[in-house]
Amino acid sequence: MGVMSLEDLPGVGPSTAEKLRSAGYTTVEAIAVASPAELSAAAEIGESNAAKIIAAARKLANIGDFETGDKVFERRQSVRKITTGSKDLDALLGGGVETQAITEFFGEYGSGKSQLCFQLAVNVQLPVEEGGLDGSVIVIDTESTFRPERIAQMAEAKGLDPNDVLKNIHIARAYNSNHQMLLVDRAKEIANGLRSNGKPVKLLIVDSLTAHFRAEYVGRGTLADRQQKLNKHLHDLIKFGEIFNAAIVVTNQVMAKPDSYFFDSTAPVGGHVVAHTATFRVYLRKSKGNLRIARLIDSPCLPEAEAMFRITEMGIEDGKNR
Repeated sequence: MGVMSLEDLPGVGPSTAEKLRSAGYTTVEAIAVASPAELSAAAEIGESNAAKIIAAARKLANIGDFETGDKVFERRQSVRKITTGSKDLDALLGGGVETQAITEFFGEYGSGKSQLCFQLAVNVQLPVEEGGLDGSVIVIDTESTFRPERIAQMAEAKGLDPNDVLKNIHIARAYNSNHQMLLVDRAKEIANGLRSNGKPVKLLIVDSLTAHFRAEYVGRGTLADRQQKLNKHLHDLIKFGEIFNAAIVVTNQVMAKPDSYFFDSTAPVGGHVVAHTATFRVYLRKSKGNLRIARLIDSPCLPEAEAMFRITEMGIEDGKNR
């Protein structure tokens, strides 16, 4: 499909197109993966008209129709992987962190979640032959954990210019769950701008996914509202990954399970909504010294397994000497 204007879609005039662009729907692909209710609210049109516009966009973008398995396989050849810095951890993930998918790292404080995010923010900027995607990064920071000095340290270890690396990281602090969700729309605008001018966005990080939702929705009475908003947020993230062929990496907190006597007494926050939406779920836990253990607990194509890695001044490294 060639580059098309929104006005080329049936039922989309100049004023409707302007409203859609203001709401973040700047491409035909973005409209193709939207729901009629979302588009109706954004463009102030009826849901029936919105459904027709979406159907036309899906036809143009070749999205949402039945297709044979070989076509799906062919399309998945565009999926790329970002190295974590550890060969063992890469192998656990099937070659690295995958684009067009959500990879969730969860674990207790100090288990290495943010450190992995920092390393990926550096590694994605490496050339393809070195395990990167020569792309830029968007970070949604919900717990004020972003540390540019640590990024600079990791960049130097990779032989990169720290200032150049930091210039390719676009970061925003989310102050509540609503702000966090709105920042995904802002991320789309940035990614669209960098498609043709600069390094394309190939990684979106949310560190952490559930902190604000957990703090704002307290008690069983608010659980349904929390899960509904969290579900929408996750689907917005996966749409971003599909539109821009970017990797989505989220970190998640854990909660204690006091009734668990024989197994690990922690569980990830977010319940079934996060469990069903995340493509890869990796549990991180501390080991001796600077060693960490990663366990892949859910994947559509990989077996449950463990890998060991090390967090050093240089960044993420293999857990054992090679």
